[in-house]
Amino acid sequence: MSSIGLYASCAQALALAQAKKDDLVAILDPEHGFAPKLRQICREQLADFETDVGASVSTEEIEALKLESDTWGLLQAIMPLRKMSPPSYPSAQTLLTQNPYTPTASLANAILQSSTLLQELVVVREWLHETCVVPQSGLGPGATTGYWTLTKNRIMQGVRMGGSGTGVDGGKGKEREGAVLVSELDPDAPLRDSKTLDTEDAAYDKALVQALYTLVRAGRLEEAIELCRKANQPWRAASIRGSLLFQWGAISTEPRDEDAMDEGDEHDSWRGNQKRKLWKSTCTRAALNSNLSIAERALYAALAPSPKTLLPLKEACHTWSDHLWAQVSVICEEKESAELGKLKGSFWEGSLGSTSANDVTPRLRQTETEWEQEVVKSLSGLSSIAVEQGPVADSPYHSCQLYIILDQLDSLLEKFADGLQRGDYDPTLPEYPSMTRFLAHLCLFLQIIDVSSPPLATQTILEAYLQVLEAAGQRDLIAMYAGALGDNAVERYAMFLTSLELSTDIQERKLALMRAMEHGLDMERVAIVTAERTIEKAFSELPPAKGPLPNFLESPPPPSEMEQLLVRSIEWTTFTETTYDTTLEQANVILRYFLAVGRVKIAKTVLDMLPRGLSSMREPEDRAMEYMHYKQFFIVWEAVERVIQSQSVEVSHIDKESRLAWLEDYRTLVDQAREQAVKLLTTEWLVSDVEKGNGDRRRRELIRIRQIYIPELIIRLHTILFVSRTLIPDNLKYALTLPNVVADSRYKLYDDFTPSDGRRLGDYLDVVREAVLGGLEGGGSDPFRVLYV
Repeated sequence: MSSIGLYASCAQALALAQAKKDDLVAILDPEHGFAPKLRQICREQLADFETDVGASVSTEEIEALKLESDTWGLLQAIMPLRKMSPPSYPSAQTLLTQNPYTPTASLANAILQSSTLLQELVVVREWLHETCVVPQSGLGPGATTGYWTLTKNRIMQGVRMGGSGTGVDGGKGKEREGAVLVSELDPDAPLRDSKTLDTEDAAYDKALVQALYTLVRAGRLEEAIELCRKANQPWRAASIRGSLLFQWGAISTEPRDEDAMDEGDEHDSWRGNQKRKLWKSTCTRAALNSNLSIAERALYAALAPSPKTLLPLKEACHTWSDHLWAQVSVICEEKESAELGKLKGSFWEGSLGSTSANDVTPRLRQTETEWEQEVVKSLSGLSSIAVEQGPVADSPYHSCQLYIILDQLDSLLEKFADGLQRGDYDPTLPEYPSMTRFLAHLCLFLQIIDVSSPPLATQTILEAYLQVLEAAGQRDLIAMYAGALGDNAVERYAMFLTSLELSTDIQERKLALMRAMEHGLDMERVAIVTAERTIEKAFSELPPAKGPLPNFLESPPPPSEMEQLLVRSIEWTTFTETTYDTTLEQANVILRYFLAVGRVKIAKTVLDMLPRGLSSMREPEDRAMEYMHYKQFFIVWEAVERVIQSQSVEVSHIDKESRLAWLEDYRTLVDQAREQAVKLLTTEWLVSDVEKGNGDRRRRELIRIRQIYIPELIIRLHTILFVSRTLIPDNLKYALTLPNVVADSRYKLYDDFTPSDGRRLGDYLDVVREAVLGGLEGGGSDPFRVLYV
């Protein structure tokens, strides 16, 4: 699975969960629910990274992906407890009232069922066991041939040689200088008078104790017990097994499920430690014994965690997860002991039967609320604890895990969202996509299971994830996640569509827009907003349509990127007829701008992109009329261009028949251009909108367009007529009658000639003067004779 496939897989899992949002049991299923699915996806990605030796993946990315996987495991462990209604269960004191011989395991289970927070902490501890990585080297030094075999052999050799057991070579290498070999083989022998074992036996014991601690840290007690047996140290196995609570199904009256009732032999036999209080006290003394190694003290502290043993336990903690596990283990054990200490009438654990309310310490008498506050305070301190290995305590994922455990999801989301808005997180960091992906899906997960979350923070985080998807090229997924933004979904997806590159063809744009409908968004609204945002973006960088009028004598530069963006903005509203009214409005705005800055060819490109259905629209009347005027203008402009092009291809050396055909075509083109141009000049082109006099930007642009193109068309038409007089003599008459149209007060075309820039009225009078002189070319003294002949 590639990183791109990772995004798609997460989206697929989200889609499946959203389809089952009314089935809470399915969403929280421990194997097929949403969180397990996301965790599995992360694990598969990690497996792919391990097998793909050529993958360019940083250590930070792999670590972030592992933490993301672990955090989904934590959510799966803890959220069902918070969302599902717990079954009813009798209290521990009720069980004792019914049966004073109720085993301590049953009482502990009743205590667990009575406290939601304790249940959550227990599953957190189990999660910490599960996510603890035990390297192959941590599985122990392997089996041995016997109990301290080398030490025993050296003792026996010393006895045979009449030695006292002091350190001797014995063929096995020298002991530490001054060290004394033990003379007995009981487990406490090395602690008496600073005596020592054989070097290899001591090394084996050290490795064994470290392996046992590692297995206990990972919650793999049975493996630790089996390792002790293989090491021929059954007393260590007994020490570890002493941590198990006493249970005996045959004398317990607690509710049991059917599976447990089917376990006949286990039901009749008892297991666990009947004297666990005594065992725990012994473990505590061992953990506090400074004569023992750090690893052995940590092992006993892990077996009997308490505030007293927390310090030696922390000495063996290297990662943040280790510290969290140590703290949670102490809290769970202390809560269980405290609640057991409050009970009256228990046959087991000896003194429990005589405990009175006055004997209970203040610590045991604290209320549930006080205990919960103490738990929060205790765990909150882990946010700044120093760690030796792995990510620091305040790394994003460790912060997430702590907030999840403390049931402070609102604070988690708000903190991350605030950091995003302040720019605290660098999007280029390898772990940023993973963290953003996790929190975005956490927000959506909370929505699916109907857990309230801060809306603004959720929106900010989803916005950030959309940017991650865009950066990863995951365009197909944008609509799905944008749809989760609620009221802001349309705006955000429109922002994505606006950001599409100009190289994106129209079909791909249409598919991107169609995805909005697939994910429940209003496609028409998305199209309109996308077009609006694109136009706004283009106009924010394009020069305004003001200043000197454009000069058509100079060759225009090619379209700029922003001009191309403005052109293509019209595409979004052309895909469906239901948005044609917006297309009409925006087309007028775009055409008006390009014509106002003299970009005729670009304006013609826009016009050619528009659907034919716009021509049949009649409402709103002012927009429909303006659009028809633009179409009329381009008909005239292109007619004039065709005449100019035809003039440019005239050749004198072609045969007579070909020349006659060209001349006929040329005459037709000139007549069409003249008729169409005069029609435009005499039909109040854009005048109705100009004369409204509302002083807005639109009116100013329309006035500017008339000032640019009315004089230009008049002079171009005059030039065509005057140049073609030698081939079409009647055209000189038309050229000399055109000033009457310009001077006609009904049309007021003379008002469109500007005195400052552009085409001045004097420019037109100069070419008219030239035409008047042309009237003398045929002879005679009357230049206007051509008008009457």
